Amino acid sequence: MYTLKLEAPWEEVKEILKEAEHELSDEDLAYDPGNADALIERLALKMKRSNEQIKGWIESASHTKGKAS
Repeated sequence: MYTLKLEAPWEEVKEILKEAEHELSDEDLAYDPGNADALIERLALKMKRSNEQIKGWIESASHTKGKAS
């Protein structure tokens, strides 16, 4: 079970992620704070990355506020 440690509001993080990965839709980035697993698993599958990579990518975008890597 994953928990995301976000330093910015989800709407802001979501926009950063969409700028970094243009193929992501609002549906791909639908996030229920009580269920980070669904978001992480959906993105890992779509982006062909591991769940840990996706979790780190999301948290990185939150911490750097605009520089998702």
